[in-house]
Amino acid sequence: MKVGDQRTHARSTVTVTAMGLGCAQMGSLYRVTSYAESAGAFQAAWDAGIRYYDTAPFYGFTRSELRLGTMLTEHPRASYTLSTKVGRVMMPDPTVGALEDGYAEPLPFRPVFDYTHDGILRSFEASQRRLGILAPDILYVHDIGRFTHGERHAHYWSQLTDGGGFRALTRLRDEKAIKAFGLGVNEFEVIEAAIEVADLDISMLAGRYTLLEQASLPFMDACAARSIGIVVAGAFNSGILAGSNKFNYGDAPADIVARVEALRSACEAEGVTLQAAALQFPLAHPAALTVVSGARNGEQIRANIGWFEEPIPAAFWTRLKERGLIADGAPVPA
Repeated sequence: MKVGDQRTHARSTVTVTAMGLGCAQMGSLYRVTSYAESAGAFQAAWDAGIRYYDTAPFYGFTRSELRLGTMLTEHPRASYTLSTKVGRVMMPDPTVGALEDGYAEPLPFRPVFDYTHDGILRSFEASQRRLGILAPDILYVHDIGRFTHGERHAHYWSQLTDGGGFRALTRLRDEKAIKAFGLGVNEFEVIEAAIEVADLDISMLAGRYTLLEQASLPFMDACAARSIGIVVAGAFNSGILAGSNKFNYGDAPADIVARVEALRSACEAEGVTLQAAALQFPLAHPAALTVVSGARNGEQIRANIGWFEEPIPAAFWTRLKERGLIADGAPVPA
């Protein structure tokens, strides 16, 4: 499979490429990323045939949307697919510091959670202006759920359900301001809950259906049965499948480190790169539409593209299953 292979979600008609570019690094995630680095990542992705791009107001406190919009609007609108997110309204605030929420030198706009009807529309309209694009293809509700909100989850969930948040998203889709909506989250359970109260099309799930963990397999199967598309993000589980010791945005516990070592040993025995296996595995599931890969510069995205397109023999996946490293019933690449 090539990164530029097109995959169309039958229900919404949204078309994405097999790999998408995630643009959190355009917002200087963890360290300052220059515009030149961001432009290099974008151009390398574009040159390889990647045509799906994901951003959010939160990334760099509006910086990512501003940068990505500048780059995308150099190209015909019909030539790419774009998603952004709602759930945080970015409020002007001169007290924003040099490092906030993991972003280095963010712009002076403070994120304020707001999942209400009016909050969703305000966020969307602001994104239109920053991007210079009136109709993003997909709109995700960003970071709703207990992973982000803990004991405040019920409060924010009620904004979506009783406060009109889902109604606003449905309205935007009905008015053709977007083609599809869903959630962009780190936990599959909140997508399960949302499916029961709203007509979701496509959701982004980070880190929960990967080569390392497949506890979400029954959820993925249910999505496939209901024609709900899943955009897979976090295929490296915060980096541990790409050589770091980070898992789920923190230091990896011992059991996770041991499982990664078992996967690495299995890959080495077969002459397969662990990163290649991590990027290719999730797309075998029929619910998965694309794998979104973040990159800070052209060199990083070219490395990811190489791993995504690395040939892997079918027997490799069979042996991973035999060693108990992939869940029973999980589809594997052909």
